[in-house]
Amino acid sequence: MYPLKLRATNQWLLSSSSAGFHEKPAISRNKTWLSNNFPFAKNFARKSHSSLSISNALTSLDFVENQQTEKISSRSAANACALTPLGFLERAAIVYGDCPSIVYNDTSYTWSETHTRCLRLASSIVSLGIQRGEVVSVVAPNVPAMCELHFAIPMSGAILNTINLRLDARTISLLLQHSESKLVFVDHQSRSLVLEAISMLPLNCKRPTLILIPDDHDHENEHDHILYEKLVEEGEPGFDWVRPESEWEPITLNYTSGTTSSPKGVVHSHRGAFLLALDSLFDWSVPKQPVYLWSLPMFHANGWGYAWALAAVGATNVCLRRIDAPSIYEAIHRYEVTHMCGAPVVLNMLTNYSDSKKLESPVHIMTAGAPPPAPVLDRAESLGFIVSHGYGLTETGGLVVSCAWKRQWNELSAAERARLKARQGVSIVGFSEVDVIEPESGKSVKRDGSTMGEIVLRGGTIMVGYLKDREGTSKCMRNGWFYTGDIGVMHPDGYLEVKDRSKDVIITGGENLSSVEVESVLYSHPAVNEVAVVARPDKFWGETPCAFVSLKEQMKETPTEKEIREFCKTRLPLYMVPRLVVFKKELPKTSTGKIQKFLLREMAKALI
Repeated sequence: MYPLKLRATNQWLLSSSSAGFHEKPAISRNKTWLSNNFPFAKNFARKSHSSLSISNALTSLDFVENQQTEKISSRSAANACALTPLGFLERAAIVYGDCPSIVYNDTSYTWSETHTRCLRLASSIVSLGIQRGEVVSVVAPNVPAMCELHFAIPMSGAILNTINLRLDARTISLLLQHSESKLVFVDHQSRSLVLEAISMLPLNCKRPTLILIPDDHDHENEHDHILYEKLVEEGEPGFDWVRPESEWEPITLNYTSGTTSSPKGVVHSHRGAFLLALDSLFDWSVPKQPVYLWSLPMFHANGWGYAWALAAVGATNVCLRRIDAPSIYEAIHRYEVTHMCGAPVVLNMLTNYSDSKKLESPVHIMTAGAPPPAPVLDRAESLGFIVSHGYGLTETGGLVVSCAWKRQWNELSAAERARLKARQGVSIVGFSEVDVIEPESGKSVKRDGSTMGEIVLRGGTIMVGYLKDREGTSKCMRNGWFYTGDIGVMHPDGYLEVKDRSKDVIITGGENLSSVEVESVLYSHPAVNEVAVVARPDKFWGETPCAFVSLKEQMKETPTEKEIREFCKTRLPLYMVPRLVVFKKELPKTSTGKIQKFLLREMAKALI
């Protein structure tokens, strides 16, 4: 059984009745897989004679010796090892064996212990009957088990599927069915949710086995399930983990957050995960043995790839079950945190926390997920956070564009530094290319910082494709590019700035209006906590901007709609000023913290 295997099927990438795939794939089989499943790879398949990375698949190498030319094969067992981030764990056990790997409340492990625990887990997963290429799911917060399962599941030969624990039972059930998950590791707090999701599966769908991850202080219902620690105890410490035969084999299946449509299953390869991990460390200048706080959910694109990358530098993973301002500040102080990641909503939460104080030591924080308003960046840096800004999608595996900082920018004013840092930037060193193109012609837009177009990407970390969705894959991966669906501009210095999702651009009187620009101005208002600007249908203008605003709780006097509009009029062209301002206690968000603008658009329509 090898469901997510390298061959063409009518289901595309998934066939429950497929034959075994335990031997090394033949050359012709890999060519067929590339050609049939990925139309954009046909030319590559002709050039490559193996399952190696296309860029490394040289057919021969000529050299001259004693005036005679010989031909030797460039591919051998010595140089054709499949790229995978799983090897980082083995190295960490040697180099950082007695150094802390994971800390969580009163629990702590060294890298040597983590390596052994992951081998034991992988061994137990195989003993449960999970075969190479089958999907194993995890529903858990940022606890030690989540760190370990990022290695243990793929080390068993299975494909890791981390599910957002904030989803409802119906959505989780759909994901389990779509992925044909065979095994589900579930945190004790999500047990009833997952059991409900499993009960909703169709009768003809085989139920996955449930493994319970209990808490140290909660032993209720433990006797009803296989326990996580029991798998660790009973596994083989010397297990020979299952290495990928091809670096193109899937390592993870992640589902998009579904801000604009239903979630899609994004398949990433060992190769892509390996490249992203190293690129991310290099681009962020992560030193050896940092103390990393898990304020970014690991179920969100595998923590932007850092779930694997941190092993390469022997980091201390500080796990955090609850992600809120008090918990984050307490962990920063207790563990002397040096690095963390978080969406702009986390930055906003930290800067608006009433008891926030300037940090004793600087903390590097990488933010992405939505364009962060410059005022939020400015406030974060005033507290002692060193903010880096990047851009990526579930389909890129993590951040592939970052705002590479220039020394001369340090001489600028705080407001100007924040404005520059709010831009997404340039491709990271190991990523090939980023561009902004005109939708009709496919040509690059002018580098003037104002001409908008669609952002396209090209690089080794791009997904293999969407699970069971060949049409969707072909639609977004064409002409040698991955089409993001995001709208942006390219500045004269070559730096990208994301303006909007294509569906979020507001067209008023024929003018394209970036909701992000309006939101940035509104965020600079001292009373504004969160804001989202969406299109509201208008009989005369076509569309007009409508602002949904939540205010800070500690404000003694709250602004009126008229005062908010007057504030915008002094800072924006009149056509960009919101015609309507709606105050809400809290804005609707996805399970990963992104504001759900499609819901707000429906609300705006109802206000006509």
